[in-house]
Amino acid sequence: MAIPKNVLRLGFCALLPLTALAGDATSFSALMPYPQELIRHQATGEFLLSRDSTLCFHQSPGARLQAAENRFRQRTERQTGISLPAAARCHDPEMAKRISVIELALTSDGAPPKTNALSALGHEHEAYQLEINPHKITLSAAYEEGILHGLHSLSQLLGIEKNDDIALQPMTINDQPQFRWRGLMLDSVRHFLPVDTIKRQLDGMAAAKLNVFHWHLTDDQGWRFESRSYPKLHQTAANGNFYSREQIREIVAYAFERGIVVVPEIDMPGHASAIAVAYPRLMSAPGPYSPEDRWGVHKPLLNPANPEVYTFAEKILGEVAELFPFEYVHIGGDEVNSEHWQSNPEIQDFMQARQLTDSHALHNYFNTRLAEILAKLDRKMIGWDETLHPGLVPSAAVQSWRGPDALGEIARAGHFGILSTGFYLDQPQYTSYHYRNRIIPEPLDFPAIETDEQWQRWQFSAPRKRGSPVSGTFMVESTEGHLRGVMSFTGKTPQALHNIERIGPYTVFTLDTWMGPLRARLLLQDKTLGGEFVVGNAPYHPTGERLAGSQKESAVPDFANSQLPLTDTEKSKILGGEAALWAEMVHENNIDLRLWPRTFAVAERLWSGNSLQDEDALYQRMNAIDHWAATAVGLQHHTQQLATLKKLFPENLQSHALALSAVLEPAHYYHRHHEKSANETYSRRDPLNRFVDSLPVESAALQPLRRFAENLPEDPQAVIDLEPMQAGLQHLWRAGVAAETVLQQRDGLPAEVRKLAELTQQQMELGFLITARWQDGVPFSPDEDSSIREQLNAMKGMHGEVVLPAVYVLERFMDRLQYSAPRTDKPGAKNKMENQHG
Repeated sequence: MAIPKNVLRLGFCALLPLTALAGDATSFSALMPYPQELIRHQATGEFLLSRDSTLCFHQSPGARLQAAENRFRQRTERQTGISLPAAARCHDPEMAKRISVIELALTSDGAPPKTNALSALGHEHEAYQLEINPHKITLSAAYEEGILHGLHSLSQLLGIEKNDDIALQPMTINDQPQFRWRGLMLDSVRHFLPVDTIKRQLDGMAAAKLNVFHWHLTDDQGWRFESRSYPKLHQTAANGNFYSREQIREIVAYAFERGIVVVPEIDMPGHASAIAVAYPRLMSAPGPYSPEDRWGVHKPLLNPANPEVYTFAEKILGEVAELFPFEYVHIGGDEVNSEHWQSNPEIQDFMQARQLTDSHALHNYFNTRLAEILAKLDRKMIGWDETLHPGLVPSAAVQSWRGPDALGEIARAGHFGILSTGFYLDQPQYTSYHYRNRIIPEPLDFPAIETDEQWQRWQFSAPRKRGSPVSGTFMVESTEGHLRGVMSFTGKTPQALHNIERIGPYTVFTLDTWMGPLRARLLLQDKTLGGEFVVGNAPYHPTGERLAGSQKESAVPDFANSQLPLTDTEKSKILGGEAALWAEMVHENNIDLRLWPRTFAVAERLWSGNSLQDEDALYQRMNAIDHWAATAVGLQHHTQQLATLKKLFPENLQSHALALSAVLEPAHYYHRHHEKSANETYSRRDPLNRFVDSLPVESAALQPLRRFAENLPEDPQAVIDLEPMQAGLQHLWRAGVAAETVLQQRDGLPAEVRKLAELTQQQMELGFLITARWQDGVPFSPDEDSSIREQLNAMKGMHGEVVLPAVYVLERFMDRLQYSAPRTDKPGAKNKMENQHG
């Protein structure tokens, strides 16, 4: 099925980019991932789904299609109240009497693809066509996977309105995925996930058209895979939790029914503390070893010089191949601390005898042995970035957590590559950041600097509470008032800066980094650097100095060869991407809250490609998907939030707790991890039942206000639609009122909740004060400005691992008000809520 990319056909002649309809407030906006092609017909009438409608199969369905049809009917009843009868055969004479029929048709004449092979993923194997006319809906596909995907699209079109009949406009959808590997990794090691919890996430994956479940089963903190050959592995697992062979088969079958393959990850040679506890004789250092419940990178490594290690690998991987039919097995291979290898004389002799020059060569030797074992089992190896070494077996695929540079290296080396950087969902981030993530690495487009242009190059270092500082350099260049720039983080290729401005004494810019979205607000004075990098929604405070500039006799920076574009052949090696949910801060009671609905945005990037870029439309459609996912699919992101709040607040404060939560966020990126590392145990002993654990990743209530502030025009006379700002202020006001009620009944509430309520009130008051003056266009006096900024600065950062995101928005209003040219008229009417607040 040949499908044009990047277009949506409206009627029979209009040809529009996909973004043109993405923000349309119709049922089409609820489709996510958005289809490659949608043709809206101008036929008279609509298809009416009612209790008199029915489904039918053109051919005798297999067990998987029968189960999918049954799930579709169940979803339809949950979301619309309409109960449909079980599907019949379309050639049944009774079908001719039906007013409205949904036909399901398989069109392939050939043999079905081998379902345990990479070739069965993506493109034509998952394509489908959905045709809706006033009398009939026809869903057709060459293979079963296409029917599964098409049923979810049809379910989304039905919406969640409960009526006697549901009207659908005539249209044709031609759809297939842009990338074949569209995955989600769940970590069952750090916090064990019950079988029902995993099944629910598989339901969510299927709804989002994701097709690879990467199951992280072993790590330092435990071994969750039942082994017959080495039973101490799961018997010594933390809390005694592991998956039996029967449970694993159950989950693999459940995934297959929904068009999802399962890739198990069995970590070797590192992340091996659980192996060390059970079988210390396999390790590179003598121990003793104790069960590990701390997070982070630990030292135990399997001993590549010990023949028994390869016997262990053969038996374990044989058990894995028996239970997991997909052709790829993930061996981890990441974060190998070579200290135990270097200090072991036996291993050093082993390396010398085989002319292995360093630990990287030894690691590659070990990986080669694993690949050989897997090949005998008719399996292929996949590992993280660190497995990429010269000589890696050609059949091995590599998953990148290091970013576009590493993904480019993987493709140039001739290996299949999968991107996870930018899709780490355990690092809370704004959904728009994940949505901007590009799968294919792109070279830097930065025209050369001319010798007469003004530029400065700065060095920076931003300390973190855990790990090394974030360091690097950046350059800002000015030509006739136009600013452009480049930032180079240590060890990474340069990136172009975006939205560069000079606002008063500050230099401001943004860019997306491996840490998340970064917004710099820097004081570049004389030769020193200060200010802040807001990474996600919490700040780092860099220091630095000027290295060079056009006023000195310095070489002009040249970024022309910093990145090489990939060839078409190399691009074809990039299979797609995979969202990752590591479980240091995730367990069964908040996993849905962390994953949904934002995983739909990642799924859309992987399914639809880069054609959709409208972030405002993204949020509008995600809001519709949010409710559909909870109602039709049964995802529990709303109920999990309510359950946590119920444990923290008395019943009479539940609604106030929700209003308060609406304007707060958990600290993004790894800010929470670093905070726990500095102040707690940074382990499974740290509780995940606090107020911060009840918060959605992103404040949906403040999203329009944040987007509004990000796009404030420099021109003070520009005409501005104030509705997003007014909506945000209304939520701030509601949260402030709720905070007041909470504080009136503060006894028995956690201290962090009381503090957040006080800060929320202060945030509300500053919000109305600042935005009212911004609308009037009258700057504050120097003393007022100093006082307000002092209050804003005190509210920044983490408060019990919680962030008040509106603080940074209000600071932008302050900067624009205080440092822009004065207005001669007002941009719009003041928010009505201002008078209610008084």
